[in-house]
Amino acid sequence: MYSEIPPTKIRNREEKFREAKNVPFWHFAGNIIFSSMLKSRFYSMMYKGLENFEARDKNFATIFYAPHCNWWDGMVGYVIIHFLLRKLGKFRMRLMIEEMNRFPLFQYVGCFPINKKSAQSAMKSLSYATNTLKDPDIAFWLFPQGIIRPPHYRPEIFQSGLAYMAQNAAKKFGGINLIPTAVNYTFLRQDRPEILLEFGKPKIITDPVFDRKEFTHKLEREFEEFMDKQQADISKGNFEGYEYLYKEKLHWWRYIESKLKSIGINNKET
Repeated sequence: MYSEIPPTKIRNREEKFREAKNVPFWHFAGNIIFSSMLKSRFYSMMYKGLENFEARDKNFATIFYAPHCNWWDGMVGYVIIHFLLRKLGKFRMRLMIEEMNRFPLFQYVGCFPINKKSAQSAMKSLSYATNTLKDPDIAFWLFPQGIIRPPHYRPEIFQSGLAYMAQNAAKKFGGINLIPTAVNYTFLRQDRPEILLEFGKPKIITDPVFDRKEFTHKLEREFEEFMDKQQADISKGNFEGYEYLYKEKLHWWRYIESKLKSIGINNKET
């Protein structure tokens, strides 16, 4: 079910490199399709910590780094950037996708491939990814683990890509914002799971002189603590600060159920 070997390495196939583009028609189609898919499977999506995103250095691009535990993760990133962050400004999404030759149309909504068949192929994608961080309106959604891991996998293990991009963005463009993003898929009181997302405080990197290995380990430890705190809050029923990005309307049978419950409560009170 889970493998330490990247899919492109297992398949041992060359993939055509496609540069990311932003085509309005495909964004329009993607907004409808992706949001509908999430709403059909999840009761709600909640978020908190948006003020942390607003506290970033607006002169630099932003990398959101999030856990990668299932098929929905990339779609969640897309929806968050297009329906939440765009309330604050016009942002262009960038996302690396392994085996993107299976989904070539994603090229037109800001995605580009990463082929881990060889170090040279992976480095080409990382170099391209870094160059996309030139403009401050770029919102880059990144999974630093590099592969899908089980939910709540510990310890957090990052590959070197995030540190490489941060260092080179600081060197080439003066700086970069790194925002840790905790994502949790869980059942609460509804018949379908809900998505809870929390933005952490931004790390504004302007000095490119650091050891990438040490920097990666520091990010791993901090991200693990951040994820564990979110999970602890959820386990205690602490949802303070969360807002709904969307919430399913009450079905007729749930509406009747709530009315019947209220009748029972009112009868006890009288």
